[in-house]
Amino acid sequence: MSKNWYAVHTYAGQEEKIKQNIERRVKAIGLDGRISRVLVPTEEESKVRAGKKVTVKKKVFPGYVLVEMEMDDETWHFIRQTVGVTGFVGQVTGTTTKPPPLQPSEVDNLLQAMGEQAPQRRTALFHKGERVNVIGGPFAGSEGRIEDINVKSEKLTVMIPIFGRETRVDLDFSHVERIS
Repeated sequence: MSKNWYAVHTYAGQEEKIKQNIERRVKAIGLDGRISRVLVPTEEESKVRAGKKVTVKKKVFPGYVLVEMEMDDETWHFIRQTVGVTGFVGQVTGTTTKPPPLQPSEVDNLLQAMGEQAPQRRTALFHKGERVNVIGGPFAGSEGRIEDINVKSEKLTVMIPIFGRETRVDLDFSHVERIS
């Protein structure tokens, strides 16, 4: 059976405590082969406190925990019976039908944002003055010339003719391809 990600609704403010509780109980009962990871999605946010810039972690989905698991009767009951869990997202209250898993693309985006998985990096090298086709974003289908390259942020500044004038457009590496 394959593992999928599920969103679990919890008491607000108790997400970390519930995550730790699930992880502890998984090891104690021996379900670690079927319940792999438990995450509380967070993102870093900069705030100014007392005149100083401070970085704090903010919950992306307050009141929710993500669980990667094989969904069967035992794991379903195990999660549902965890103190502080109110149910699975997508499950009709009071029924025993299993909830639908989260979409893999949604989970990948969350994991990348959290730094859990390395984002796919585009390895193609670009050169200043090179002609490229735009294959993604609002300028898809356009052709342009590379004006500037920022390898660290994986962005290109491309000059694209718009309404008869050359216009500077910042694009991701993944939104362009070389003209062969």
